[in-house]
Amino acid sequence: MSDLRIAVLTISDRGYRGEREDAGGPLLTAWLGEQGYAVAETGLVPDETAQISAQLAAWADSGAYDLVLTTGGTGVSPRDVTPEATLEILDRQLPGFAELMRMRSLEKTPMAIISRALAGIRGTCLIINLPGSPKAAIENLAAVWPAVPHASEKIRGDASDCADRFTRS
Repeated sequence: MSDLRIAVLTISDRGYRGEREDAGGPLLTAWLGEQGYAVAETGLVPDETAQISAQLAAWADSGAYDLVLTTGGTGVSPRDVTPEATLEILDRQLPGFAELMRMRSLEKTPMAIISRALAGIRGTCLIINLPGSPKAAIENLAAVWPAVPHASEKIRGDASDCADRFTRS
């Protein structure tokens, strides 16, 4: 297993009320396990900006996690507030993650254009919003995953030269 410390937060009103089982969090945990990474903690909160922001900030500020993934609340319905909640606590945004996720999703569905997912940094923690659809969450994470471990290393202060480690032909 890698030393990347990961937490997964599901955002769902119905899941929080016990009206629907969380499928996204467990599927992300399983996918990460297949990649050789363990999820250290999972959580479930309703679509409430204050609760989402508080949980993200608490996990990022604890120093216990290098990566926090969210699933849910990235669309355009009135209760979809994950991007706003995430923006409230970020130090810096990483727009390339969201751009690539939407681009890859658009290859599968025109509805990807309404995704408002984003990614960014708080302290030394990378935070990535993923869709609520378990299938779409995995597809989006898989699209950006090649950059995630390296981005996390850089965020945590790795000063090595990227050009020496990564080349494309």
